[in-house]
Amino acid sequence: MNYIGLNKYDTANGDGIRVSLFVSGCTLKCKGCFNPESHDFNAGKLFTNDVLNEIITELKKPYIKGFSLLGGDPLEHRIFNDVYNIVKTVKSQVPDKDIWLWTGRIYDKVKDNRILDYVDVLIDGPFKENLKDPNLKYRGSSNQNIIFLKT
Repeated sequence: MNYIGLNKYDTANGDGIRVSLFVSGCTLKCKGCFNPESHDFNAGKLFTNDVLNEIITELKKPYIKGFSLLGGDPLEHRIFNDVYNIVKTVKSQVPDKDIWLWTGRIYDKVKDNRILDYVDVLIDGPFKENLKDPNLKYRGSSNQNIIFLKT
């Protein structure tokens, strides 16, 4: 799996200060996507255990609230095993940190995905250019939902 970005101090993608990973690969290719360079599964750099260890190290800092996983689309079948390993490792190593995940798929289609066992907040739905709203928090268009999976 490749990734196109790792932000160690992100305040835009979830509550509080977060570590955010932008994975490569998305077959949905929503018109007007804010991150079209992430559609290519080969874009960016190879995700390695060193990168995972770097994420865990950053997440252990007391001022970091959690981990955000964006893309591309982290729920793409082609990168499933890698993303599953990431969220499972994050939850086991830093269980007090929350995990937020963005996907272009709607919740009803992914609600049984085992990755969601480790995710606290899911932002679902494809970006729809005609519903774009820059005033929405954590979403690009009004059809997308913020779903709190854990309370």
